[in-house]
Amino acid sequence: MRANIPNYDLRVPASLREALALLASEPGTWQPFAGGTDLMVLLEAGKLSHRHFLSVSKLADLRGIEVSADAVAVGALSTYTEIQNHPVLQREFPLLCSAARETGSIATQNRGTLGGNIVNASPAADSPPALLVYDAEIELVSVRGARWQPVHGFHTGYKKMAIAPDELVRRVRLPRRLKPWRQYYRKVGTRKAQAISKVCFAGAALMEGGTILDIRIALGSVAPVVLRVVKTEDRLRGKKLTPEGIAAVKEIFVSEISPIDDIRSTARYRLRVAQNLLEIFLSQISI
Repeated sequence: MRANIPNYDLRVPASLREALALLASEPGTWQPFAGGTDLMVLLEAGKLSHRHFLSVSKLADLRGIEVSADAVAVGALSTYTEIQNHPVLQREFPLLCSAARETGSIATQNRGTLGGNIVNASPAADSPPALLVYDAEIELVSVRGARWQPVHGFHTGYKKMAIAPDELVRRVRLPRRLKPWRQYYRKVGTRKAQAISKVCFAGAALMEGGTILDIRIALGSVAPVVLRVVKTEDRLRGKKLTPEGIAAVKEIFVSEISPIDDIRSTARYRLRVAQNLLEIFLSQISI
């Protein structure tokens, strides 16, 4: 069925202050609306539970990509296309650029936003695995002020987040790393483009003489939330990679993920693909 548009109320505030005041006046009533690439699908299907929407697409305070000596701050309204085209992100944060290229069609990339991808809270989202690997932080703002929340732990369950009803995502902070990390991103879907992921894998490692000094591994579509496999990382730090060592760490890795059967894939397939991607990543960083 299709939604009846007159049943919905859409407000377009002129400033961030006005938007936050409206959210605070009726907590939980107003659903922020940015690019709409996810919400419009639900609207067309008549499945939107909210009836009051707050368009934040005109708010200049949520736009822009700022580079400082120690971090890159990406505005919540930055589109996937803007992320792909930014030279510092291309050079230092290629996993995020790869995720942006893998997200939907060109039209979706031109309109969809990083903030929207985060707060949609899908375990199959393309950008959160990269953000987890980069130890990113989210700035949340409300009439009460601003606070920083690590991406690791922000998603607390399926479609659940550590965000209050009166808060908006303002920007995402990516710490800049001085040393070169070896990085790997792979999205596996039904086809090579415009597909929701069956498994999404992001990894980065700092190597020295064949030893893993530090490592980050994150996956999507293998649990109720996008997650970091911290036990697997702990097992790998300080180790040299051998075929026997890779086989052993895969047992720990399997214990940290919990894929399910759904309309897009089976748990068995996801489990095998996730293990294969881990092995590919570890094999590549050991070269």
